[in-house]
Amino acid sequence: MQQTKLKSTNLSFDNTEIAFRGKTDADLKRAYWLFKMISINFLTKIGPPITNFALNIGLPITSLIKSTIFQHFCGGESILECEQTVRQLHAGNVGSILDYSVEGEEDETVFDATCEEIKNTIRHANGDERIPLTVFKVTGLGRFGLLEKLDKKQLLNENEKAEFVRFKNRLDQIASLSHDLDVKVMVDAEETWIQNTIDSLVLDMMRKYNQTKAIVFNTYQLYRNDKLESLKADAKTASIERFFLGAKLVRGAYMEKERKRAVEFNYPSPIHKDKESTDQDYDLALKYCISKIEIISFIAGTHNEQSCRLLAELLDEKGIPHNHEHVYFSQLLGMSDNLSFNLSSVGYNVTKYVPYGPVKAVMPYLFRRAEENTSVAGQMGRELRLIALEKKRRKLK
Repeated sequence: MQQTKLKSTNLSFDNTEIAFRGKTDADLKRAYWLFKMISINFLTKIGPPITNFALNIGLPITSLIKSTIFQHFCGGESILECEQTVRQLHAGNVGSILDYSVEGEEDETVFDATCEEIKNTIRHANGDERIPLTVFKVTGLGRFGLLEKLDKKQLLNENEKAEFVRFKNRLDQIASLSHDLDVKVMVDAEETWIQNTIDSLVLDMMRKYNQTKAIVFNTYQLYRNDKLESLKADAKTASIERFFLGAKLVRGAYMEKERKRAVEFNYPSPIHKDKESTDQDYDLALKYCISKIEIISFIAGTHNEQSCRLLAELLDEKGIPHNHEHVYFSQLLGMSDNLSFNLSSVGYNVTKYVPYGPVKAVMPYLFRRAEENTSVAGQMGRELRLIALEKKRRKLK
């Protein structure tokens, strides 16, 4: 692999020509309208229940959803439909992470089908440099209530024990295939009251499959006040037991739900008291991973410009090539193109999550994206400002 050594001083996150090079004028117009709508909190709050009601009673709104919010944030309804998105991202030197975003199911047959679909994404990524990473949610493979019971260390009945065996088998099928095909696979983080079980299972998969390189990656939500120490403890375990730690670093996706539950059940909130504390831990996690880069392979999943710039500068300070195989930046499809494409333009490894699945099944994911956008201070304003600047630049050409 040719190593890239361009300096991060060449990096600008305000270059809209690079950021939107793959977007047509019609694409920009649609994105501007969409972010305008999402920025209206009232519509974001009433939209999900109204949309779910319309879908459940069979109103013909699927085509409207697919041509608007689905088209912007998702690659398609199938792996095949994602091909155009994968090709467009690759043209800008950005990799794709195929993410089968069906969730919230409770049926064993659905869990088996989801397992097969996740394995299909791994097979599809095999040998395709455009798809350097894959991902899945554990709750797509097993019942939430079972994981919750395990987290509470409650005894399982005989049926639940058999259910847990099937669940672990699905996890192992995915990790084993990833290892055999040499395809990296990330396990997304979920709510704190099932996360200890997930962490334990994923660490065991790393012990088994990360002996020679990082194949399996766990996700660390740094808005939690214990996750920086958790990352360090796992790195110490990896060092002692001689395996590679795979880590995806994110801020987090369930803040309001976590705080609400902590109040409801009268326990200390696991979430940092303010954004500054979260930002501090996130950036400390970046520094820690860089300091242990010989045993930690990590993905910086962030839409935060300051954190992206910090990581870029850390690589330069340590003399680490931009395209070092242990370091990836990552953002969500449809968001922060100014970060993704400007980072890739100076040689960093960059990927985008490309969610896919049937429109109705992917709606929970899309609603979270809309809610997440309105909860992040300045996110909508930044997206709208950059799109407006690019539209103006094109008119003046």
